[in-house]
Amino acid sequence: MKISILAFIMALVSVVSSTEVNAQKFGYLNSQALLAELPEVKQADANLQALQTQLEKKGQQMVQELEGKYKDLQRREQSGEISPKALDEESKKLKEQEADLQKYEQDVQKQLSSKRQEMLQPLIDKVNNAIKQVAQEGQFTYIFDSSAGMLLYAQDSLDVTALVKAKLGI
Repeated sequence: MKISILAFIMALVSVVSSTEVNAQKFGYLNSQALLAELPEVKQADANLQALQTQLEKKGQQMVQELEGKYKDLQRREQSGEISPKALDEESKKLKEQEADLQKYEQDVQKQLSSKRQEMLQPLIDKVNNAIKQVAQEGQFTYIFDSSAGMLLYAQDSLDVTALVKAKLGI
């Protein structure tokens, strides 16, 4: 009987110790909020805003120029200074310029998006490296990103944001 109790206790200790070895450690953070706190991101956003303002100013000038041409053509038509054939040709040119303006607006959006990605990628990499270091040092099995919207509940004690901020020096 003593042998079977001793064997049971040893088996129980073995199960408990293997459970502790296989225990997984989880953490989470909000990467978007973390990125927003980086001074480099704030500077990148300011640079992007300046670029956007510059590009929008050029676009507004193009719009004003096009509106001026439309008004001039309309004035010439009403005063009879232009033949119907010439009016038709001028109208086609203005429609082409209008299409060019729309293309410019699309190009501006692509350019801003590309520039933002170009400026933020090194910062995203920096944050990801800090997260990996915290995960390795803290022996976390998983660190989830609450900004992805997939984290439905987590204990505040599992939030590793402060650890990652410390790694980033913020």
